[in-house]
Amino acid sequence: MRFSLTVILLLTLTSIGSAATITNTEELVAAMQKKYAKSWYKTATFVQKTTNIDKDGNRKVETWFEAMTLPGSLRIDFTPTKDGNGILFTNSQIYVFKNGKVDSTRPFVHPLMVLGFDIYRMSQSDAIEKLKGLKFDLSIFREDTWQGRPVYVVGAKTGDAHSAQFWIDKKNLYFVRMIRPVGRDGTQAQETQFNRYKKLGGGWMSPEVVFLVDNRVVTIEEYSDLRANVTLPAKLFDPQSFATVHWKE
Repeated sequence: MRFSLTVILLLTLTSIGSAATITNTEELVAAMQKKYAKSWYKTATFVQKTTNIDKDGNRKVETWFEAMTLPGSLRIDFTPTKDGNGILFTNSQIYVFKNGKVDSTRPFVHPLMVLGFDIYRMSQSDAIEKLKGLKFDLSIFREDTWQGRPVYVVGAKTGDAHSAQFWIDKKNLYFVRMIRPVGRDGTQAQETQFNRYKKLGGGWMSPEVVFLVDNRVVTIEEYSDLRANVTLPAKLFDPQSFATVHWKE
């Protein structure tokens, strides 16, 4: 009887382990949402130090104020905010503002918003459709290692450092890396890294974001004053109200 109980226990544990195994993109998205759907923050604000680096190594540093409401909206105010310059991502559009007025607008789904934030606050079907729309091949799924940690990789086979792909930390199920072809002919590879994650409001945020083109660092973003679940007015993400309301002066 004792032997039988032991066998049953082992079979049960094996079954549980198998059920938790992630073998494709759909299971990965489901696992990410299951882990954080009830806890991930709905809004966040932070101050961003943006360092752009040209080919000669010269650096230009700016300060941006950023606010987001999930899913789907990110506002960036360039300093000084009184000048009314910035960018708004909302309703799958990008709005560029100069002197408080819309200078340009076009359809745009922000891949970093989807992968780093929105994915925890939308349905699985919506997340999958967004990822497909961003040209990731969701049928390609594998495991790898990134910065010494195991990860899941979607969109590229081993050794492919050019095709559109995203990398998810296996333990914490947050986004750590994206590669996409860029340029008019698509021959360049742009890489984005979310580094040095910190816990925030029941979820996480990466206070260092690094952008590379063909392995050369072109931009470094450093976040400070990270705050989650901040009460933000709806007008903050209304293109018509960009110049009249701010979360930080």
